[in-house]
Amino acid sequence: MTERAGSGRARGRTAVLAFVLVTVLAAGGVWFSQAPDRASAVDAAPKTAAVQDVKEDAQEDVQGPGGLPGVRDCGIGKPAVKPQAITLTCADAGMVATAITWDRYGAREAEGTGVVQVDKTAAGVGTDSGFPATFRLYGVKTIDGTRAFTGLEVTYDGSTPFGDTTEMYNLA
Repeated sequence: MTERAGSGRARGRTAVLAFVLVTVLAAGGVWFSQAPDRASAVDAAPKTAAVQDVKEDAQEDVQGPGGLPGVRDCGIGKPAVKPQAITLTCADAGMVATAITWDRYGAREAEGTGVVQVDKTAAGVGTDSGFPATFRLYGVKTIDGTRAFTGLEVTYDGSTPFGDTTEMYNLA
């Protein structure tokens, strides 16, 4: 009897292992098949023409007076001082902080308010939505010879995209 019980367990483990392996391979296939979509998702982010213009203008103001640190959108490019838009989910650009007005922007920390725009297709929510939030930049480091904030804390002012009241993002 013990041989059969052990044999049954081995078959069960084999079945579970096969299921996990097939699931991982299928998920990997979906991930790689969508690579071109992810690469072009930044263009389809939930940004209005005004926000796109603001981001382009902000890129020109790379290192402001007094050497204030900037923000490298998705951790690339030159840091923009006092950006009015920051991409939060760089893989699919499904969440973008927009219409940011900075109440305080210093050498070690910055704080402002704006709206987190959520694209329904990229983020998996029901509709394109905007969520008022407060933004805090922190963690200044020198990256590629320029000072940049490396962390972003988002605190929502009410309803939120995924039920969290506070989210942290790495900007490095």
